[in-house]
Amino acid sequence: MKHFYNLTFLTAFLFFTTLNAQISAVSFQNQTYLHGIQPDNIQSNDIYDVYVSWRTTFAEPCNNGRYRIKFDTPTETVSEGIAYGMLLSVYANDKELFDGLWLYYQDFVNANGVMNWKIDGCNSVIGNNGATDAELDAAYALIVADQRWQSLGAIDYQSDAISLITIIKNHEVEAGSNVLKPGDAWGGSNTTNPSYLAPGYFKVFGVYTDDSAYWNAVADKSYAIINANLAQNNASYNLVSDWCKADGTYSTEVSWAYNQGQSYYYDAARTPWRFATDYIWYGNTEASNYNQLCIDFVNAQGGFNQIYPGYSQSGVAINTSYKDPTFTGAYATAAMTSTNQSFVNNGYSELKNQATTAYFGATLRAIYMFALSGNMYNAIQDNTLSTTENVLDTFKYYPNPVKDTLHIQFKTAQSRTVEVYSINGQQLYQNQVKKSELKLDISQFKTGVYFLKIDNKSFKIVKS
Repeated sequence: MKHFYNLTFLTAFLFFTTLNAQISAVSFQNQTYLHGIQPDNIQSNDIYDVYVSWRTTFAEPCNNGRYRIKFDTPTETVSEGIAYGMLLSVYANDKELFDGLWLYYQDFVNANGVMNWKIDGCNSVIGNNGATDAELDAAYALIVADQRWQSLGAIDYQSDAISLITIIKNHEVEAGSNVLKPGDAWGGSNTTNPSYLAPGYFKVFGVYTDDSAYWNAVADKSYAIINANLAQNNASYNLVSDWCKADGTYSTEVSWAYNQGQSYYYDAARTPWRFATDYIWYGNTEASNYNQLCIDFVNAQGGFNQIYPGYSQSGVAINTSYKDPTFTGAYATAAMTSTNQSFVNNGYSELKNQATTAYFGATLRAIYMFALSGNMYNAIQDNTLSTTENVLDTFKYYPNPVKDTLHIQFKTAQSRTVEVYSINGQQLYQNQVKKSELKLDISQFKTGVYFLKIDNKSFKIVKS
């Protein structure tokens, strides 16, 4: 018995020592977005505390460096949870967890290359085929990882991001209509999910893969769908339904969903956050219009502390016996469109106070708090990951992102080779430079990601 106790103690000690070492690397950027206003009542340890609490409760190691996120049934994991975990861990600078989650995702992909949506612990598939929201969050998180850690290690984040975005395009967007499907194996114009629509992501995908015309069309279609849904069903304020057809009417393919998908319930609850992201990143007018409907709804209810989990599209609360950050927090993110600082602060305070141990609510609460605190910035636009002036030992280049002219300054004037490559490896520029400054005209390049190569060392630049 004594030996068993010592072994158990040693195992626990090693586990917590490893966990503490991983958590010690956690850090946050707390950026100011290009658009909207953020709460100014966030305490210094709020975001760290919510992340560590979430990680400790839901992240569980498997073998070979894999990690999974515990679902409502703790022995199960869903692809959505893996992708949420990737978002949180990359913005928290938690590379250990991020890599483990992505490896887990890849262990359970189907023939199309998307993760089967439900897994029995670390073992086997129990729910077949993909859920598109998981792919979207995972692909975007890979882009953040590429920008934050670069793709120089065991995992090529850039290649994996491009591959997954291509899979989404080929299998999870309906051909010819730009309608986002809810999965790789079903849906389209006859069934889509408004809370999966992520126009901010789509714009990033377009720049990152040099395919902006396509992905901007998917973003535009997203707004057409939610606006049609509100109009077709005479909805109150922002209350889109969980599921609908592309024309906004109700789908006949989701009889298993709560109220056949016709309510603003646990799926639709995420919609304000998805569209708030497009606003804080790009200042999109349609996003602002939808966010204003959210703000008006909160005010009509009497404030954030009067938001309940679920409504009919006419605005009748489904359950008034409890509160849930799944709903409150999404409205708090939409509030960043407001010009009322007190209103935005109230949204954050109410979200912070609605702590929960439920998988869905706790995970989204952490994501919403990240968003409100400036820790869900645009990976290819904000200066946190693509710095305005990149200073190295022997030279610097700026600005990045760059619109027309990239300036490169060297400490010494000596012969060196400067090259530029497309994301697909095509050489677009080469010159032997013998002076201390070079002004590189890239005005004719398409928007997207490129590689600046100087003396066989590569650096990522973004053409805006």
